[in-house]
Amino acid sequence: MKTIELDDVDRGLLHALQVDGRASFSRIGEVLGVSDQRVARRYRRLRSTGLLRVAGVIDGRRLGYESWAIRLRSTPDAAVAIAEALGRRSDTFWVHLLSGGTEISCGTMQRTAQERESLLLHKLARTNRVLSLSAHRTLHLFAGGRLGWSGLAVLSSEQVAHLEAGRIPRAHDTGEPITLGPGDQALLDLLSRDGRVGYAEMAAATGWSESTARRRMEQLCAAGALFFDTDVLPWLIGYQIEAQLWMSVPPAELDATGRALIRHTEVAFAGATTGPTNLSATIVCRDDAALYRFLTESVGALPAIRHIETAPIIRTVKRAGAALSL
Repeated sequence: MKTIELDDVDRGLLHALQVDGRASFSRIGEVLGVSDQRVARRYRRLRSTGLLRVAGVIDGRRLGYESWAIRLRSTPDAAVAIAEALGRRSDTFWVHLLSGGTEISCGTMQRTAQERESLLLHKLARTNRVLSLSAHRTLHLFAGGRLGWSGLAVLSSEQVAHLEAGRIPRAHDTGEPITLGPGDQALLDLLSRDGRVGYAEMAAATGWSESTARRRMEQLCAAGALFFDTDVLPWLIGYQIEAQLWMSVPPAELDATGRALIRHTEVAFAGATTGPTNLSATIVCRDDAALYRFLTESVGALPAIRHIETAPIIRTVKRAGAALSL
C-alpha cells in the first residue's frame, strides 16, 4: 500500500482531532491558520484513503466493565478465521495477527463475569484448533485509549489549549459506574462507526430529537463513559513496522518503568496487566532498523525490565472497535 505524503496542514489536522475528535472545521482552521473549507477538504481526503477515522469509544472502566488482554496460538489453517471471528464480536476492540500468522492477540471488554467465562472458558477454550490460550486483566493504561499516540503531536501547547477550551469537559470521576439507558447503545454503535456523525443521524438512530441526542452524547462524554479516538493507520504515513511487546518488571518498579517507556514516540499503547509479563506495549517504527534501535537503546535503557517478548504484527483485523477490510 502506497505511503501518503502529509504536509503541515495534514499533520496539524491529525493532532487537532486527537485533542478533540469532534472539533469543528472552523475551530481547527483557527488553530492552523487556514480556512475551514481547506480543513474540510483535507479531512475528507484523509478519511477517503482509509488513513484516518474518528471513532466514539466506550471507556468500559466507567461502565464497570472488565478489560482483558488475550493471547492465543492456533493451528496455521485456523488463525485468520479465528481472528476474523473475534473481530466480529462486539466485546473486542482490537485484534492482531502476529509473527508467523499462528498467534493472535486481542483486547476485550466484558460487561459481566458470565460474558468473560463464555468467551474464555467455552468459545475459545473448546475450539480444538486453539493450541494455547492466556488471558490477563488490564489494570492501568500508560498510553493509548483516550491518551492517544504522541507520535501525532505537532501543535504547540497554545494551540492545544485553544482546542481543549472548546471540548466537552469531563466531570470529576467519582468512581461510581454509569448505567446506560434506552437508546444509548444505538447512539454508541453509530458513534463507533463515525465519531463525527451529525446530530440528525444520531436522532434517526435513536429515535430521539437532535437536541436530546446531542445532550446525551455530551452527558456520556462529561461522565467519562465516552471519548473520541483518532484512529490513524501508521503504515500509510511511513511507519512500516508494528509490533507488540510483553515485558516482566518487578511490581515496585512497574509504574516508573511504564511512565519511562511512554516518553518514546514509538509507543502507541502501553498498559500494566496481571500475569508473568505485567507490562505490555504496542509500538510503531519506520523500519527494521528503527525497531532494532528502539529495542536495544530505548527499551534496553530501562533496567527494571527482566524479560521481554517481541512479536511483529502482520495484520490488524480490528482497531478502535471497528473491523478492517485489508
